[in-house]
Amino acid sequence: MKQLKYLKMISYNQSIKILKKSIIKIKNEIIKTDKCLNRVAAENIKSKVDNPSGNNAAFDGYAVNSNDTKRLNNKRIRLFKILGSVAAGDNLNYKKIKTFQTVEIMTGALIPRGFDTIIPIEQIIYHPHKKKPKYIVVNKEIKKNQHVRFKGSDYKKKDLLIKKGTILQSNHILALKTLGIKNIKVKKIPNILFFSTGNEITNLEDIPSWKVRNSNSHYIKSKNKNFLFNFSNGGILRDKDELVFEKQIKKMLNSKIDIIITSGAVSAGKFDYVPRVIKKFNLSSHFKSVAIRPGKPILFAKIKAKHKAIFGLPGNPISSAACFRFFVYPYLQSLLGIKEEKPIKAILKNEFIKKENFTRFVKSKCNTTNDGKIEVQILKGQESFRVKSFVKSNIWTMLPSGKSKFKKNQIVDCFFPNHPNNILI
Repeated sequence: MKQLKYLKMISYNQSIKILKKSIIKIKNEIIKTDKCLNRVAAENIKSKVDNPSGNNAAFDGYAVNSNDTKRLNNKRIRLFKILGSVAAGDNLNYKKIKTFQTVEIMTGALIPRGFDTIIPIEQIIYHPHKKKPKYIVVNKEIKKNQHVRFKGSDYKKKDLLIKKGTILQSNHILALKTLGIKNIKVKKIPNILFFSTGNEITNLEDIPSWKVRNSNSHYIKSKNKNFLFNFSNGGILRDKDELVFEKQIKKMLNSKIDIIITSGAVSAGKFDYVPRVIKKFNLSSHFKSVAIRPGKPILFAKIKAKHKAIFGLPGNPISSAACFRFFVYPYLQSLLGIKEEKPIKAILKNEFIKKENFTRFVKSKCNTTNDGKIEVQILKGQESFRVKSFVKSNIWTMLPSGKSKFKKNQIVDCFFPNHPNNILI
């Protein structure tokens, strides 16, 4: 089998282009609408009915025929006979409405045939008295279609309700249920198998100084609460588990796993075997090093003729978190058909200097000013081992390559850490 050589270090923009061209296929499935939260619509969803389903009252009041009120005033009044009352949910129709007749109507009730306008309850004058009225007094001309909600004024049948690629949220569920849509087609949830690597990694809480707690698996698993994948923990691969990892990839090729993600063992050290193993497979696209900080040793590979992908993230927790957000997230969004994510534009509160030819993902704190402007402060402690600044942060600021100095009050691009920005914008 001919083995491909890894590309040399590439730019972040180049890596994203490779990811977009290397999308694996994910099937669709039909699910109940009440189970669709955070799922992605696999097709345009259209309304199957008119909403409202018929003309109904926007206010409590009395329904009349506007023609009966023409030329009425304080000197020329009319008594309208009360026929009855119509509540929301009633299916009442009067066979024939005569002139100068009315019906009490509640908000949301269908307007009986023969009536075309509503007089609000606050404007009603009763006759002979309010407790047992037989008539209402009309002493002015009433405009047609007053306080009427028209059939199909919200959605008409076949109107576009939700676009393909939409991440479905609670407001979408409300709309789907309101319009009687029981089932929808969504993208299947990608299955991710995750491995931590290294002899130093442990799941124990009380550890000696030469050990490292396994935080990366827990961090990425937690993302399942905020994004669109199923997470399986493959455990810890040790420094001599090269053959074990190779077997896991072979097993994946004939399983329901879509993506393998590793953390650690992706650099150029003696025990960094992940790149060596992956090169044994027939790859259609790949890269191993990207000009970014943190996380330069980031690996991606798509296996040729198979809809399977592999990400090798750095072992450092902050580097792993950054690479998951800026490589795995965009990839998941692309394969699920979600529109390309747009950054949050913010005003930089403090100056920052970086290497010109590197893209930097920096831990930042975002807030809004009294006049509604979005500001972001780059935090101290940007070293990839520092967890404290990560805890204090609530957003990533992305500083592109091609520039080294970023000045105060400059507009910069920011990304929420836990979900794609396009959920909110």
